[in-house]
Amino acid sequence: MRKGKITIKDIAKELGISPSTVSKALKGHHDISSITKQSVKDLADKWNYKPNQIALSLKSGSSKTIGVIVPEIVHYFFSTVISGIEDLAYTSGYHVIFCQSSEQYAREVKAVETLLSSRVDGILVSVSKATEKFDHFRKIEENGIPLVFFDRVCEDIDTDRVIVDDESGAYEAARHLITIGCKNIIHLSGPPNLLIGKNRTDGFTRALREYNLPVNETNIIRCDSPEDATLVVPDLLKRVNRPDGIFAVNDLTAAAAMRIILDMGYKVPDDIAVVGFTGGLIPSITNPALTSVEQHGYLIGKEAVRLLIDRLEKDHDGPSQTKIIKTELVIKGSTRRKG
Repeated sequence: MRKGKITIKDIAKELGISPSTVSKALKGHHDISSITKQSVKDLADKWNYKPNQIALSLKSGSSKTIGVIVPEIVHYFFSTVISGIEDLAYTSGYHVIFCQSSEQYAREVKAVETLLSSRVDGILVSVSKATEKFDHFRKIEENGIPLVFFDRVCEDIDTDRVIVDDESGAYEAARHLITIGCKNIIHLSGPPNLLIGKNRTDGFTRALREYNLPVNETNIIRCDSPEDATLVVPDLLKRVNRPDGIFAVNDLTAAAAMRIILDMGYKVPDDIAVVGFTGGLIPSITNPALTSVEQHGYLIGKEAVRLLIDRLEKDHDGPSQTKIIKTELVIKGSTRRKG
C-alpha cells in the first residue's frame, strides 16, 4: 500500500490513464469500460483512496456536512442533544462535525473558524457560559452560512433557534415545592448573561409571587455546578432560617446539593426538598431519586437539525423561526414528603 494522501492523479499514473478517466470510473460513468472501472476500483481499495471532501464541496457547492458547537460533549444533556442531531442528520444524508467550547469564549471562536474553514453547509451552536461578545457568530452569517442556536441562544442575532420553555419549567418546579409545604426556597441559579439562567430565575420568582411568598434576593444565588455547590450549600444549611426547599438550575448542581444536605445530617425531602432541571439519567441514580424538570434534549437536537436542513434545502431567505420545546416536571423521591 502506498503511504501518504492518495489522489486521483496517483491512481491515473499507476494505471496509465488520465485523471478524468479515473474520476469517471469512480463515479460509474457509462463512457468507461467495465474492465477499467474494475481496475480503478481495485487500486483505489488497495491504496485506501478517499475523495477530497473540500474539493468536492467546492465543485458541488455543498459539503453535506453540518458543524455543531456544544459547551461540553460529556455533559448528559448535551450528549442527548448530540444523539438527536446525529440521528436526523444521518437519515437526511448529512455528516456532522462536533466541536467543544469547554465553556470558554476563545475556544468557541476557534471552533467557528475551524468549521468555516471546513466549508460546512450550516452550523448549530449552544453558547458557552463565558460568551458575552458575538462577532464570531456574525461572521458565520456574513459568510452566508445558515446558523441555528439551540438551548443557549444569542439574543443579539436574528436567526433560527430551538429553546426550552425555561420560564414555565422553573415556575412548575417552584410551584411544586410550594404546594408540598416549602416556604423558604433557595434558587441555585445560572449565569445571568445566558437567557436560560434569566428565564429560570423569572419562573421561580413568578411562582413565589403567585403564592404570596416574599422574593428574597439572598435566596437567589449563582451556583450552577457541583463545584459551586460544595462552596455554597454548606453555608445555606448554617443559616438561622434554614431553607426547606432548593430549586437548582440543573441536575448536576441539584444532585451535589442533595449529597451535601445528606452528609450534614439532614433528610431529603423531609427537612429539605430538592428539584433539578435537565431530566434523563441523573434523577434515576441519586438516592433519593431526584425530582427534575425534563427538557427533552434529544428532541431539541432533532428540531435544531430540522430547522437547519429546511433552511438549506427549502426556505433560504424566509423569516427566522423559534421552536419552543415544552418541559415536563417528573416528580420523584426528593420531593415526596410523608403525610
